[in-house]
Amino acid sequence: MKAGLGLLLVAMLAGCSAAPARKMAGQGPTFVSLNPCTDAILAEVADPAQILALSSYSRDPDASSMNLATARRFRMVGGTVEEVMALRPDVVLDGTFTGPATRAALERGGFRLEQVGMTATIADSAAQIRRLAALAGHPDRGEALVARIDTALAAAAPPPGPPVTAVVWQSGGIVPGKGALISDLLRRTGFRNAAAERGLRQADLLPLEQMLADPPRVILTAGSAHAEQDRLLRHPALAALKNTRLERFDPALLWCGGPTIIRAAQRLAQVRRSVS
Repeated sequence: MKAGLGLLLVAMLAGCSAAPARKMAGQGPTFVSLNPCTDAILAEVADPAQILALSSYSRDPDASSMNLATARRFRMVGGTVEEVMALRPDVVLDGTFTGPATRAALERGGFRLEQVGMTATIADSAAQIRRLAALAGHPDRGEALVARIDTALAAAAPPPGPPVTAVVWQSGGIVPGKGALISDLLRRTGFRNAAAERGLRQADLLPLEQMLADPPRVILTAGSAHAEQDRLLRHPALAALKNTRLERFDPALLWCGGPTIIRAAQRLAQVRRSVS
């Protein structure tokens, strides 16, 4: 019975949502973003009035890729079809893992769904920024954000000398290896991603024993400082590594491109200078 009522509600909302969203004169398309990466970029390139809602992730300190105070200025949605349809946006932004049922419901309701994948390089991120800025009708803001990122990367350029081996170690011993955006960032800030050099890819595991047997110069621990599942990152044996430096790296800096790159580059440059 509940499932039937839910489907009826979706159908009713779909029927009333086909009409274009109400806009002020001269305002660009309106958006609902269901992904923290698109949240952060959208807040930079769209007018506040164009942003009907961001994803609830952006109010979670452990998941947000944007300033929390900025995120709190906007309505939040949990990602249900009913929430989106009630707001009647012109464009729905999401990652590439949108569920088939959600995608089909949005299409039936006449909504434009733009799926934005994770970026693997700085160049990919710049293209993504330009795409979203063009969608918002403000390509100049996209160019301004790309310029800020370029400036941050130039400031984070390493001193002369060979790159420093590093591993980004996440919760449970997961590492970002080949094909991860952080690999490109490490390279640009004077590091070598030791996980990628071992042939590991995104979300592969690097056991403690292997880390101890062949340690890098820097281990960037990207987990919770207190969570039980992250005891591995605080294992006492790591303290015995004489030539390895352990540095904290905020896991919120790992996943998204856009403005997140600026903070990630600044942190990596800080660590690189401390090693020098």
